[in-house]
Amino acid sequence: MLLSSLLLIPFAGCLALLLWPGRPSPGHLRLITIAILAVQLVFSVATALAFDGSSSGMQLQELHPWLPNLGLDYALGVDGLSLPLVLINGALTLVSAVITRDIDKRPRLYFAMLLLISGAVNGAFLAENLLLFFLFYELELIPLWLLISVWGGVNRGYAATKFLVFTAASGMLILGAFLGLALLTGSVDFSLTPVLSDRLAMGGQLLLLGALLVGFGIKIPLVPLHNWLPDAHTQASTPVSVLLAGVLLKLGTYGLLRFGLQLFPEAWAKLAPALAIWAAVSVLYGSMAAIAQTDMKRMVAYSSVGHMGYVLLAAAAATPVSLLGAVFQMVSHGLISALLFLLVGIVYRKTGSRDLEVLRGLLNPEKGLPLTGSLMTVAVMASAGLPGMAGFISEFLVFRGSIGSFPLATLLSMVGSGLTAVYFLLLVNRAFFGRLAITPPSDHPLIDARLDVQLAPVAPRETIPAIALAASVVLLGLVPSSLGRLSEAATSAMALLSSRVS
Repeated sequence: MLLSSLLLIPFAGCLALLLWPGRPSPGHLRLITIAILAVQLVFSVATALAFDGSSSGMQLQELHPWLPNLGLDYALGVDGLSLPLVLINGALTLVSAVITRDIDKRPRLYFAMLLLISGAVNGAFLAENLLLFFLFYELELIPLWLLISVWGGVNRGYAATKFLVFTAASGMLILGAFLGLALLTGSVDFSLTPVLSDRLAMGGQLLLLGALLVGFGIKIPLVPLHNWLPDAHTQASTPVSVLLAGVLLKLGTYGLLRFGLQLFPEAWAKLAPALAIWAAVSVLYGSMAAIAQTDMKRMVAYSSVGHMGYVLLAAAAATPVSLLGAVFQMVSHGLISALLFLLVGIVYRKTGSRDLEVLRGLLNPEKGLPLTGSLMTVAVMASAGLPGMAGFISEFLVFRGSIGSFPLATLLSMVGSGLTAVYFLLLVNRAFFGRLAITPPSDHPLIDARLDVQLAPVAPRETIPAIALAASVVLLGLVPSSLGRLSEAATSAMALLSSRVS
């Protein structure tokens, strides 16, 4: 029941908060949520300790018949692909709860939705039944829509509706692919087993794989399916952005690897050259769009579009090294993007602006945000792939494992990696260096130009999680074996399956 506990703890906590008698204060609800998520993280770590990294198959499995006539079973399992994502989910959901502040409007619902999302994401990563995965995949949709539409920014309604429409379309395509699989094979067995080339005609494989590519491509998101993401991030609160970028986008990349590559390896091999080009286009577009931004949050959002393209490139190559790099990229991007959004949130709260044409000199050691600026520099270096950081390990593995199969797409993606340094250096140089000033132009919504400012210190509830995330980014870069030993056997087995049918 170790895996079931990763679902029961947040789900039971969600129900307990909704049914809690009386009118508990937002502070008490926050502390209860933090305690529940801390217990969940402990169980996630216990799962990692019980996991055998030398085995490529599913472990700690649980199977209970549910609706056998429909092919829906309660089947859970964990392997080297899903375990790192379960750990990231546990850590970043806890960070989101810790940094939450000033929730005066419907706090009970807010914290209950955080717990519900955490349990649903765990369920999606652990599901060994296609329909069970779909149920958990859809379960996080409405809670995240609520988190954006109720506690978001000025245009939260528009951003939340766009997110809802795009993600609903994603779910419909994924469900259609799963049901089409049953129709074409004549079986209602939705257990997670690879579909070999002799089970389906190539036309059927390509049709079903295409639906999955578009469905999960929306979630990742890949160009041109990315349009919902910058608006969602811009309007979402900082804790929700941390959760969205750090965890929820990984449902898309996980789905491509788990259900695209593993269920249709032969069709995947035929589409691989096109997928590699798609990845390069997404990387370059995301990077160039980020350069054009003046809003710090939109810049980080577009950077996610580019960096998620690396995972598609690695999956297209489907070599042992590239697939291991894909896992590293999902984990490192989760940590780095969460850190970036957390720091941007601190800047916005202390200055009232995220505009790079307004902010100057925030690294000022006396009146500015020196610790925030220092941590931002660490996050920027990690995202740009400097050696000694998690981003370097993931990008090196992706490029090294993909260049033999797709040299042009890999080289173009490497250009995108170089552009990462460009736009993030622009961010750091404009906002954190120079004389401390917040000088909006005459038409800027800020009322007064503040040339001599004294920014308030950052609260420990934000400083400590930011330091922890920065330390994790450095630690993963210096000791990559801590993740590699969990995932190497699983990714090697996935690459072997792909090579056998290609």
